[in-house]
Amino acid sequence: MCRSVRHNALELGERPVKCDRQKLASVLKSELTFLESGGYRYEPASRWRATLIFEDSPICLNYHLSSDRRPCDECVLMQFVPGEYRLKKVPCRYVPLNSQGETLDSLYRSGTQEEVETAVTAWLKGMIRDLESAGDRSPARKFCAAAETFDASKKLAAANLRGGQG
Repeated sequence: MCRSVRHNALELGERPVKCDRQKLASVLKSELTFLESGGYRYEPASRWRATLIFEDSPICLNYHLSSDRRPCDECVLMQFVPGEYRLKKVPCRYVPLNSQGETLDSLYRSGTQEEVETAVTAWLKGMIRDLESAGDRSPARKFCAAAETFDASKKLAAANLRGGQG
């Protein structure tokens, strides 16, 4: 199960930050399936610690990697991370999960595993529904625009850095 979900998520492109609503919905559906099938409760590789939502998921680019880790800014979830948290060590912990602004970071501090999973399940279902809804009226549209802006600003910063050196 784990390998097939990871395979499906990574097949979607080398740089999944570029927003394609159908592909993004597919990745989020894979995450929802993993969550609802108990993937975070029965992960043998992390028995020594609690499992971490998104980080211990097959959709994570670094799932089960100890070396040659890929940068989080290549992750499909980055488009849901507010700008001020994108440089954090684990940015996916700062995805706002509800209208109260709760994140995995805040829920890890104050909630139970069941509360965390309930919040993430609701967020995933809402995002999937929004991504699959009609056109430009979808609330998920702002995430696609944010992802494309973030990617463009990274390219501009890299170009400026190269220009400043030569």
